[in-house]
Amino acid sequence: MRVIAGKAKGHRLKVVKGTITRPATDLVRGAIFSILETTTSDWTRVLDLFSGSGALGIEALSRGAGWVDFVERVPRCCDIIRQNLEKTKLATQAHIYCCSVAKALSFLDEEYSIIIMDPPYSNPSVGNIVTQLATSKLVGTSSIMVVTHSPHLPLSQTYATLNLIKEYRHGDSCIAVYQKEGKP
Repeated sequence: MRVIAGKAKGHRLKVVKGTITRPATDLVRGAIFSILETTTSDWTRVLDLFSGSGALGIEALSRGAGWVDFVERVPRCCDIIRQNLEKTKLATQAHIYCCSVAKALSFLDEEYSIIIMDPPYSNPSVGNIVTQLATSKLVGTSSIMVVTHSPHLPLSQTYATLNLIKEYRHGDSCIAVYQKEGKP
């Protein structure tokens, strides 16, 4: 796996072996960032939930994001994210929270311009997390939320104040894009 575009383009990223993580493929990552580049121009603060190897957040930094907060509960994955950030020379623009997403949502308190969630496809609580985010101060009126999910576990059109604005399918991955109601 490597960084697709931007200032860290071509850098190979480490992934944790022997865990249940399922890194987003180059095709899915490329699709996510193509969607983001046509949907928003604000890349100030990015939140990468269920970070795994950190590939999505690192891709965001490589493409010009100002800051990324990574949230990953598996300590081995947190170490890999740290190594990948150092290798790509992007460590000064990021923070890694090595804890569950639920715990991170209890203390994070800044608005993010982009929130990326790539949860395990078998996680049945994804909708609950999206609802919790929708009603939190982490999601502002211009925030964009991207959630990858299995086509076998479809997401709702609406979660509290968040509305689905686009959905794409790439093989065994679906990409759902949400924004606050009333936004184009």
